[in-house]
Amino acid sequence: MGKLDGRVAVVTGGGKGLGRAFCTGLAAEGAKVLAVTRKDLQGLEETIRQVREAGGEGEFLRVDVTSQADTEKMAGYALERFGRIDILINNAAFYGGLKRMNFYEISEEEWDNLMNVNIKGIWQSVKAVFPHMRRQGKGKIVNMTSEVFFTGSHGFVHYVASKGAVVGITRALAVELGPHNICINAVAPGFTDTEGSRSIADVNKYDTSKTPLRRLGTAEDIVGAAVFLSSDGADFITGQTILVDGGRAMH
Repeated sequence: MGKLDGRVAVVTGGGKGLGRAFCTGLAAEGAKVLAVTRKDLQGLEETIRQVREAGGEGEFLRVDVTSQADTEKMAGYALERFGRIDILINNAAFYGGLKRMNFYEISEEEWDNLMNVNIKGIWQSVKAVFPHMRRQGKGKIVNMTSEVFFTGSHGFVHYVASKGAVVGITRALAVELGPHNICINAVAPGFTDTEGSRSIADVNKYDTSKTPLRRLGTAEDIVGAAVFLSSDGADFITGQTILVDGGRAMH
């Protein structure tokens, strides 16, 4: 018996990296999975292939999380295929390929695109699943923030600001969703060895001397927190942010 038997999970940004790890990890605990992303459809297919190969049940769909029409389509498709929505993992983010630069060098276009995906995307996705979770009388939402909100990071002011906003939207929505028995929490990974991270830095040169566990995080390291927050074991936890960074930042 898995912790999530009979549950249905929607995972945004499910085409690779953390998103794929969430999909396979949730499916391993018994959840049926709908993986969505805007661009990487080939990656989505591979994610769901891995889910099915491991004996899980999953579907994929192209979705732009900044679009209300698309996120409503996402929720409708999950209901059509699986009959319910129990879990939403807000993992989609503008991250891979970012270049470090001074705050005054960032273009307005890049700033707006990043904020649209990283913040507006969460708002749109929660809006889309909320009516269905409310009708069921229960739901679990997990938002992906980052350790950088707690530590800062030179050259990524827009990304750091957006991840701070994720903590804020998590707390604000916890107040509004709580009366409907919907729990919403955030997971804050440290720098993690994923395709996205490898596109912005040399992961082999990352200094782990300030990390008590003395290693770089992996996508699989982050899955346990998301599974826990999606399970019945987290029924009285909401509005919280859990750092999963090997102890690098403590609060």
